[in-house]
Amino acid sequence: MHIVVVGLNYRTAPVEIREKFAFAPSDLPQALRELKQTNSIMECVIVGTCNRTELYCVVDREHVCGHYIRGFMEKWFRLPRDKFSNHLYIYENDAAIEHLLRVTSGLDSMVIGETQILGQVKDAFLLAQEQGTTGIMFNTLFKQAVTMAKRAHSETSIGENPVSVSYAAVELGKRIFGSYEGKTVLIIGAGKMSELTVKHLYGNGAAKVIVANRTLQRAQELAGKFNGAAGSMEQLPAFLEEADIVISSTGAADLVLTRGQLAPILQKRKSRPLFMIDIAVPRDLDPGLGELPNVFLYDIDDLQSIVNNNLLERRKEAEKIEAMIQDEIAAFEQWKKTLGVSPVIQALQEKANLVHEQTMESLLNKLPELNEREIKVIRKLTKSIVNQMLRDPIVRIKEMAAERHGDEALEMFTKIFALEEVLEEKQAEQARREQLAKKLAAAEAASFRKEEMHGQVSVRAADAWARN
Repeated sequence: MHIVVVGLNYRTAPVEIREKFAFAPSDLPQALRELKQTNSIMECVIVGTCNRTELYCVVDREHVCGHYIRGFMEKWFRLPRDKFSNHLYIYENDAAIEHLLRVTSGLDSMVIGETQILGQVKDAFLLAQEQGTTGIMFNTLFKQAVTMAKRAHSETSIGENPVSVSYAAVELGKRIFGSYEGKTVLIIGAGKMSELTVKHLYGNGAAKVIVANRTLQRAQELAGKFNGAAGSMEQLPAFLEEADIVISSTGAADLVLTRGQLAPILQKRKSRPLFMIDIAVPRDLDPGLGELPNVFLYDIDDLQSIVNNNLLERRKEAEKIEAMIQDEIAAFEQWKKTLGVSPVIQALQEKANLVHEQTMESLLNKLPELNEREIKVIRKLTKSIVNQMLRDPIVRIKEMAAERHGDEALEMFTKIFALEEVLEEKQAEQARREQLAKKLAAAEAASFRKEEMHGQVSVRAADAWARN
């Protein structure tokens, strides 16, 4: 079995391409089932966000799996593969495992170290489990990835340093006020960056938002998003008396507020601190404002400097997580090497149990005078002998399977204990179960088509079945 991921993300495809490969949440269960039914695919999970679409698969044939997965994408999204293949990446085995671990821990995100992707990967895995498209490989790997990502964020400080200008502004304000509870935010102008910054401030407890803008209608639109007040630029002196935080982004050619204009207003504020963020280029706020008492002024370069420093800090923390990822890959590979041991051990135990039962039956035929208590004692003692004889071989084969030539050790172990027949019976039973599962899936598909004819399913889902 091999692990493969095929996908596209913000690095390999622009948004106009990514949006064509977005799975609607309501379609994901059907997409998972169709992907699982694709040739060579034994397990699958689909991870879809605004920045990526990735198909994780366990396959039985390594070299043709990419072709089948691309074929599924071609049918599902109704696009010829030559229109999107150059945007795809494919990772196999260790590289695929490493990619999943980097994605889940936020190292592959546009904002390095973000935590939202962890929840998205977890939800994708749980949905795949519900749809029955995962097995022992992905049940182990995805749980391991989620656990490692949680540990990475708790044992490092990768998420503690803000790496967006708006968020950096909010963190700066915390150093001055400690808390935004009960604070009033004044927005001068109605720029997008100002709106994003005030969103963070409002989410951190700011009590009131005031918007001052040359166009009153635009001020009212923005203020309405935060249940705030709106006014004209002529009302700015009154607003400045009330405000605790000022965010300015007007696009004006000249300064909007000078030191001479603010100085008399500060006298009315009675030494209350005033936190001012100038996001405009050219600047709205007089650089001399920062020299006034109790005024804390920052411009876009100050904030960008903080962001750049924090990005460096995040990259340092990311190096620690990269080391953790290598350890996790080794741990998974170790577990995978022992995967083939379980059926062999089970076959040995079944054969030993059969020999034990046959021996007991022969013994009872030769000694019919034994009472129930004597039979019970003999059965218990002989069973103990069998278990003790098996204990060391089982421990040794587990150790040997994890070593470099583990496959050869398993093959030799199987021959020594003559387990070929038992294993063949097990494989035949597994094949019968898989055949039964396919028949059930076909019956479900027929039922689905019947419902489709009665208009009980969505047009999108009906199209999916028609393609199949």
